[in-house]
Amino acid sequence: MVRAALVTVTSLALTGAVVAHAYFLKHQFYPTVVYLTKSSPSMAVLYIQAFVLVFLLGKFMRKVFFGQLRAAEMEHLIERSWYAVTETCLAFTVFRDDFSPRFVALFTLLLFLKCFHWLAEDRVDFMERSPNISWVFHLRVLSLMGLLGVMDFLFVNHACHSIITRGASVQLVFGFEYAILLTMVLTTFIKYILHTIDLQSENPWDNKAVYMLYTDLFTGVVKVFLYIAFMTIMIKVHTFPLFAIRPMYLAMRQFKKAVTDAVMSRRAIRNMNTLYPDATPEDLQASDNVCIICREEMVTGAKKLPCNHIFHSSCLRSWFQRQQTCPTCRMDVLRATNNNQAPAPPQAPPPAPAAPANAPAAQPPNVAPGMLPGFPPGIFPFWGPFPAVPPPAAAAPTPSKDTSHHLHNCTTQPTASTADAAAAAAAPGSAVPGFPFSFPPPPFPAAPWLPMPPPPPFGKL
Repeated sequence: MVRAALVTVTSLALTGAVVAHAYFLKHQFYPTVVYLTKSSPSMAVLYIQAFVLVFLLGKFMRKVFFGQLRAAEMEHLIERSWYAVTETCLAFTVFRDDFSPRFVALFTLLLFLKCFHWLAEDRVDFMERSPNISWVFHLRVLSLMGLLGVMDFLFVNHACHSIITRGASVQLVFGFEYAILLTMVLTTFIKYILHTIDLQSENPWDNKAVYMLYTDLFTGVVKVFLYIAFMTIMIKVHTFPLFAIRPMYLAMRQFKKAVTDAVMSRRAIRNMNTLYPDATPEDLQASDNVCIICREEMVTGAKKLPCNHIFHSSCLRSWFQRQQTCPTCRMDVLRATNNNQAPAPPQAPPPAPAAPANAPAAQPPNVAPGMLPGFPPGIFPFWGPFPAVPPPAAAAPTPSKDTSHHLHNCTTQPTASTADAAAAAAAPGSAVPGFPFSFPPPPFPAAPWLPMPPPPPFGKL
């Protein structure tokens, strides 16, 4: 408070000194105004004074419409204000050709009104958590929303009229921003009506969360449509609006969350009505029969979740419309339901009994009895595939001395049939005795030691 008073007194003293100096030099009103507008130091002092006046007006309106702000409201206001100031600086770079004192004043007024829209939204959300709401609260909220709605509508109307008569200009940005704020005022007013109806009813209103959910869904659709239209028009008539990227992303994320919440809440409520069993008197006696959502005793109409926690059916319905978790242990009820409905995995067959140590090896499949199995593919990269071949015959007996001379003659002078058999055995692709596989046919020539044929003479075929 002391700091604000010190800043106010200092700015007033500087402004008075600047105006007095200009009037002392020119001695007339109009030349004094021209001198102040052409002097950069004088304009800087006047800008500071204008911001101080806006700050004082904001504090006065805060006292009138809100009283004392809560810590959460002040934190949200400061956080959003920094983002809004950053987006305003980006807008200054896009519309640097239209930069003027009027341009700065319009953006300052826009930021000023945004702050009150944010505070009104937080104060209406506080109604759900406040047990006692006085008539002063209702009067303040209704008057503030009426004032903000009228100002938003007037600025949107002025922007549309300016665009129609003068063409696309910076008024396009202001018209779009005030259209978004008007949507926010409408959403806040609908939530205020829903909270008021819930406070006036004696029993908890079960369908309140449904209306709240579809209100957020409707608001998300309108905001996404407005942002897409604004981006399209700005790219077509001016340039790409960098300052609109973050709010457009937040609007799309909020719309996606609203759609997801609507789908998941309907699924959770359907599972509650069809899959979750009703709590028996024995279950209520075994546990604490107090519903932690409404803090009332459970007698009838209670449901048992997969985590064995028990709540009122009506309380669970309103809870699932906001989040799909157990209020006590925060277990995801949709995931737990899917796990319970999943089929059990098939049981593995019992292991085969172990074979005795002296049992013969099993015969490989697709191999005839008495044949050796073929080599596995890829073991010899340059040959193959190798078919199964018969096992080698038993070793022949060693010849005696009497028959060695006869065998020598037979081997040195082969007959025609023996020569034919040897040629067939040495032919390409035949099996080599004593080797368990066949050679593939050589590419050229048949024997690697033979010389290659000479090439044909040049120019002759």
